[in-house]
Amino acid sequence: MRQKGELIWYGIIGIIFLAIIMVFLVIYFNGFGERYSVCGDGTFEGDCSLNSPYFCSKGILIEKASYCGCPDVLSYKKDSCVSQYQTNPKTISMNYTLNGVSKKLNFVVYKGLADYLYNLPVSLSGNVSRLDFKLRNINNPEQRELLMPLVIAIQNSEKDEVNQTRIAISLVQNIPYNSSGKPLKFVASDGSEYSRYPYETLYDFSGVCGEKTELLVFLLKELGYGTADIYYGYENHEAAGIKCPVSESMNKSGYCFIETTGPAILSNDKEEYSGFGRLISNPDIFIISEGKSLGDIGEYADAEEWIKLDREIKTKKQEMSLSDFQKWKNLVKKYGLEIPSILKEIVKQLNEK
Repeated sequence: MRQKGELIWYGIIGIIFLAIIMVFLVIYFNGFGERYSVCGDGTFEGDCSLNSPYFCSKGILIEKASYCGCPDVLSYKKDSCVSQYQTNPKTISMNYTLNGVSKKLNFVVYKGLADYLYNLPVSLSGNVSRLDFKLRNINNPEQRELLMPLVIAIQNSEKDEVNQTRIAISLVQNIPYNSSGKPLKFVASDGSEYSRYPYETLYDFSGVCGEKTELLVFLLKELGYGTADIYYGYENHEAAGIKCPVSESMNKSGYCFIETTGPAILSNDKEEYSGFGRLISNPDIFIISEGKSLGDIGEYADAEEWIKLDREIKTKKQEMSLSDFQKWKNLVKKYGLEIPSILKEIVKQLNEK
């Protein structure tokens, strides 16, 4: 009888324990658990971000300067932090593709900061290198504070870190490729020409390879990744580098190649360029920032598949199999890739098969 009584008692305790767990779960999923949800930069609900003045509220980063403070180069204005260079605003509409879906992100830029950066002294003292100019352009403190809202917008759009990276890459790739038309102000001893600051590139909504690369490197750096500037001296071409598994990286460097002049798949360094064809020289890799590494993502395999299919469509043309052509079209859609005019007639014929 005693053993039976003990079993009944243990059963009652078990039921009470399960009831407590059920009550806790109901409370958790109806509000209490929101304290443990996170925003796109990893900030917990109800906490200040490491990037003031942002505060995590209901999974979204919002400005709350009265509670989270302002960076030194900004001043308080109610719950916002403002810069003296926030004058003459305009809104730019930026296109990007995420997993086959085309989207837009509107962002306000300011002529006041663009003019300030353009009028900064262009020379650096001492024995300077290409890396010195890159770091100067990317790390300007006034620029950082007015570019951070773009980083926050990306983080508010997607909580997944890899998708944030994909958005940043696609946003920059879809900025039109074009020179500024501004007068050449300086040429360094190693041949480096003056280029726009990343914020100028964004404000002008155009840029050449080096300028767009600096903008993307800034965004990836602020998203927490290890970054690099990849420079091909023979071709005079620049691309961004992001820390990634050595097995998938360019020349086993630990950095994956990202083309910035137009839409392209991360780690694909086998595209052809107008004027010089494929990149053949051994590039210099300038480390810009330390940070986290990409993990095992689908881009690596997609880039290999694209290289194979792109060569096939250019050589076999309309004789390409329908299954391979469908794979090619799927990658075009997934990454928002542009079809060169030289291929448009071939693609039309394949579509009619």
